This record gives sequence, structure tokens and C-alpha cells, in this order.
Amino acid sequence: MKIAFVGKGGSGKTTLSSLFIRHLAADGAPVVAVDADINQHLGAALGLDEDEAAALPAMGAQLPLIKDYLRGTNPRIASAETMIKTTPPGEGSRLLRVGEENPVYDACARPVRLDGAAIRLMATGPFTESDLGVACYHSKVGAVELCLNHLVDGRDEYVVVDMTAGSDSFASGMFTRFDMTFLVAEPTRKGVSVYRQYKEYARDFGVALKVVGNKVQGEDDLDFLREEVGDDLLVTVGHSDWVRAMEKGRPKPYGLLEPANRDALRTLLAAVTDTYERRDWERYTRQMVHFHLRNAESWGNAKTGADLAAQVDPAFVLGETAAGISAPLPA
Repeated sequence: MKIAFVGKGGSGKTTLSSLFIRHLAADGAPVVAVDADINQHLGAALGLDEDEAAALPAMGAQLPLIKDYLRGTNPRIASAETMIKTTPPGEGSRLLRVGEENPVYDACARPVRLDGAAIRLMATGPFTESDLGVACYHSKVGAVELCLNHLVDGRDEYVVVDMTAGSDSFASGMFTRFDMTFLVAEPTRKGVSVYRQYKEYARDFGVALKVVGNKVQGEDDLDFLREEVGDDLLVTVGHSDWVRAMEKGRPKPYGLLEPANRDALRTLLAAVTDTYERRDWERYTRQMVHFHLRNAESWGNAKTGADLAAQVDPAFVLGETAAGISAPLPA
């Protein structure tokens, strides 16, 4: 199951995503966590110190390896150089699975232990000085989108992505890659503005969207969110001494998180679980192809010098029964 946490900067989306990851890990679920925000804070929220967080490999720096691995023996893709962030898989492509070992995880993921359980953590990498004037941040998250396009995930295994702030994810098709999107909103006009943008953009794509109210201090805050987002409001989260201790670098065991906040995380998980029976892999694949063709026409063909529409395999549908090769990279 693929879950995104979105919201405006400072809304608490990274904190909420880290708590949800801890909740999944406490239940023993396999988890791949991805920090796709330009401000790389998920590692710290999961308990890494500054040096450990800075040492996380950048997925963007491993893009040639990722492309070469995922391309596999797909005859529709002439070379790794002709792959772009939206390139869909087809017959012969290598597919990623949450719990497996593969060269992509070897290069890009690092284990993080949470109260004895281990998750995999991946990060796009920060926007560096060398990128200034020559790249936009959307190119940084291209590696994440490419991996999601080749991911086969099942029930009770999870990929949790802490997305870039605001509505930047709509610059590509990545917002359609998730079973559930949790929008973290404070009870303010600015707090719900991103919700309105997401709701408008996502309407035509069947995106499952629920609002998590954060920093809610009383009935007035709750009434405000109910008025602004209606039935999309799933649950609210209030002040947490546990979170405050974590932010001071004094983390406590997850079992000591306040019962009300643990109940809120159970509500999030129940909402994710409810989406499983409604998964539509054919629609998912169609949307993948839709955004690939749009990118091919607008910039991809010119950049690669290839007809990227020819990469689409019309007979291929991604899904839990999709076949993919699993041989290692050539030496």
C-alpha cells in the first residue's frame, strides 16, 4: 500500500508521516519510507542524528543505476538514457517489491531501527549548490516517481512518502501514485488552502484524499476544519509531549505515545486498509501512461531524441500478479 503525506510547509506532515511509520513498524509491517521533500527532515524525525541523516544516499545521484536496473530487457526502451521519470514498465522490465533485496535498495536505502523493528529509509537528496541555475527540484523527485511506477506492493506492506510541501507534486503525475493521500492541515485559512488545491487537481483522477487536522486545540479549531473540509476530515491530532521530546532529541519508546494520538494513527491505518479492495491496477496503469505521453510530448522527446510514446506496452498492466525479471545487474 502506497501512502503520501502532503501539506503546506510547517503543517506537521513530516512529523505525522514519521509517527505513522513508527506505528506500522510497531505492528511488524514491512515499510519503505521515502523522504521526497526538498527539506530533508524525515530521517531526523525517525531518530537519526545530523551526521546519519546527512549520510543518506541521494536517490537522484543513483538515477543511472535505477534506470538501468528497471529497464531490464524491455525491448521498447532502447537505453537507460531514453528513460524519463514517467517511463512505464512493460514486458521485460524489472519490478520492485517492498520486502525484497535488489540493487536499487542496496544503493539508495538504509535501515533504520525503530524500537527494535527495522524499516528502509530512502531520500531524494537535498537541493545542492551545483543544482542552482541548471535544475529544478522536480527533477530530484524523478527517481521516486520512476520507482513508484515499477513498484508492486500488496496488502500489509507499505511505502510511505513524505512529499514536497504545497502542491508541487502536481508538476508531475506522482500525485496519482498512491492508494491514500493524507493532507495534514492546521485549523487556519492558510492551513486549508493546500487542501483546496489538492481537492481541485485530484478530482478527475480518483485520488483518495483524507485530511488530518493537526495542532487542534479545542472545539473551535475542530468546528473550523469541519466547515472547511467537510467529510474529508478523517481525524485530528493535538499537542504531544512525546513529539516535543522527540524534537528535542530525547525520543521515548513509541509505546509511550499518548493514547489519543495512537488511536489517531490506528484511524489512519484503517483508512488505508479500506482502500485495498478498491485498488484498480488498470486505471493506475492508464494514468501512468497518460502522464508519460504528456511528458514525452512537452519535453521528453526533445530531451532524449527518441519517440517516448513507443515505450508504452499496450498489453502490460501493472499489478500484484505482474511478471518482472529479477536477475541482478550485469557486472
